Amino acid sequence: MAERIEALVEAYRGGALDRRAFMARLVAATGSLGAAHLLLESSGLAGTLVSEREARQLKVSAEAVAYPAADGAKLAGYLCAPQGSGRAPGVLVIHENRGLNDHTRDVARRFAAEGFTALAPDILARKGGTGSMATPDAAREAIMAIPPETAQADLEAGLAYLDAHARVRRGRLASVGFCWGGARSFLLAAESRRLRAAVVFYGSAPPPEQLARVRVPVLGLYGGTDERITSKVPEVAAALERAKKPFEYKVYPAAGHAFFNDTGERYDPAAAKDAWARTLAFLRAHLG
Repeated sequence: MAERIEALVEAYRGGALDRRAFMARLVAATGSLGAAHLLLESSGLAGTLVSEREARQLKVSAEAVAYPAADGAKLAGYLCAPQGSGRAPGVLVIHENRGLNDHTRDVARRFAAEGFTALAPDILARKGGTGSMATPDAAREAIMAIPPETAQADLEAGLAYLDAHARVRRGRLASVGFCWGGARSFLLAAESRRLRAAVVFYGSAPPPEQLARVRVPVLGLYGGTDERITSKVPEVAAALERAKKPFEYKVYPAAGHAFFNDTGERYDPAAAKDAWARTLAFLRAHLG
């Protein structure tokens, strides 16, 4: 298998495969999407080869960064910015429940290509980072073991880092999260005083007492067949309407959970395209 993977890496490095084809074949070689992403993280290829090639194609800057948590712990993430030296609105891109991977890095790069400075934090930094996990399930279990208040505090530290960054327009911040990260983004909308807007991709909403504290406009994007999450959306919308909190949402009837992840088998191109356009329009409206 090692020789097969090495051949795939060389084909991608040489330009014979684009990113999506490379990921599809890597998934086939490793047996699962999670294993493919974890291989890229543990080998360092995600942060070097893939990052460098994709950032160059999109004409954005991209780098691994470190910054402090509120308690002094060392946190880490992936920062992408538009070309040039000007300031741009900032977006915190929050990963799914298996840690920081190339899908999340790609979303950060895409935001930079659209004129935002994006930080994708690795919530597993306290545990050695996503690349140190032995298996995708180990990464998921490690994330679930992090106390929710610690996860939120570390995301708030990411917002503080963004807000003070030389490439960010101070006070122009939003969060965008996917799955586990979607729930965290929704919670930030209720808890963080740094945000101007929040986007939730197929993430669960906070409990009613926290929903009532939502401070900023929220955009929710959901798959119609994702029953566990989407069945609760009308109830969430009604609660936010009663509390006079700004909430707009879109349900894609034929799409499922993780429909935006273009490296996974549940990817829905039509839903993902529309959701991306809505996200950009929403952020531009609220961040300027």
